[in-house]
Amino acid sequence: MDIQLEKKELIKLLQETENPSIIKSIQKIFQKDQKDWWDDLSNSAKEGIKEGIEDIKNGRVHSYEEVKKELGWK
Repeated sequence: MDIQLEKKELIKLLQETENPSIIKSIQKIFQKDQKDWWDDLSNSAKEGIKEGIEDIKNGRVHSYEEVKKELGWK
């Protein structure tokens, strides 16, 4: 079946229902589908990001030009 047609049929069913439990169930499905990318990161990646944020807050940063110079890039 065509996905667009299926979506239209679901929209029609949703518009016609007066059952709050159906609406809540659909909301839960969409909430589960909208997962935060942060949750998929490993603990070491999360720690690295947190450390990077702390470095920025404490002024421990280098410009792109400084990094290029240090690495010998032109």
